[in-house]
Amino acid sequence: MNLSSRELHDLNDLTLSCVNTITCMSIFLKQVGDPELKQLIHSHMPAHIKDYNTKVDLLKAKGEKTILEVPEISHILQSSSDTTAPIQPVTPRTTLNQFNDREIATSYLLTLKRAGREYAWSAMEATNPTIRIFLEDAFRMCSRHAYDIWQWMYKKGYYATKEAPENIELTISSSYNEVKEENLSLL
Repeated sequence: MNLSSRELHDLNDLTLSCVNTITCMSIFLKQVGDPELKQLIHSHMPAHIKDYNTKVDLLKAKGEKTILEVPEISHILQSSSDTTAPIQPVTPRTTLNQFNDREIATSYLLTLKRAGREYAWSAMEATNPTIRIFLEDAFRMCSRHAYDIWQWMYKKGYYATKEAPENIELTISSSYNEVKEENLSLL
C-alpha cells in the first residue's frame, strides 16, 4: 500500500498518540479506585491496542488489518437532569504520587477528544480510501469511548453540563426554515 507523504506523517503522529494513550491507560488501570471507571477503561483497552496495531500495519505498508470495530453507544442519559451528584469544584494538585479517579477520567477524556479531532482532520486529508475509512472508524471509536467517560464524570458531578433554556432554544431554532425538497427538481 502506497501512502502519501501527508498520510505517512499523520499515521506517524497518530501512532505515537496511541503509544501515549495505551501507556496512560495501563497506569490508570493500576491507580483507579472506582470499579465502574476501571471497567470502562479496561473494556476500552483492547480497542486502543487494535487501533495501534492497525496503524503499525498501515505504516508497514501492509494494510491487512484495517477493520476497526466501532462500539455502539451504550447507556444514554435521558437529560442533563439525570445526574444525582452536585457539581464538584476542582483545583489542580501540584504535589501527588498517584492520580485520583477524577484526574484519571479527565486525562483519558481529554486524550480521547484530542485524538478524535486528529482522526477527523486526518481522515479529511487522506487520499487512500482504506486509510480514510480506518481514520473515520477510529474517530467514531474515540467519540463513543469519550461518551462513556463523559457519562461517568457527569454522574459524579465532575463535568458540568446544563440544558439550554427553552426560550433561547426556541429563538435559535425559529431562525431557520426548511428547504422544500420538491423545489430541488427545479434546479
